[in-house]
Amino acid sequence: MDNIQDSHVKNVIQKYSERSQVGLLKYGTTLERTDLTNLQWLQHLQEELMDATLYIERIMSDIKKVKATYDA
Repeated sequence: MDNIQDSHVKNVIQKYSERSQVGLLKYGTTLERTDLTNLQWLQHLQEELMDATLYIERIMSDIKKVKATYDA
């Protein structure tokens, strides 16, 4: 990672590494696991993306409330 100049890229790589360790501790396996079908992997992905849209909606709602306060 020493050859990477962009600090944002370094941060993301570090977060991926940390996330991998959390998953290993929590689930006792890595993404190399073979007990899930492709459809099951896609189901997991869909659920994660659904969660992400909820986080986006929450943050957008907060921003709209702040904006409404300033616009009033």
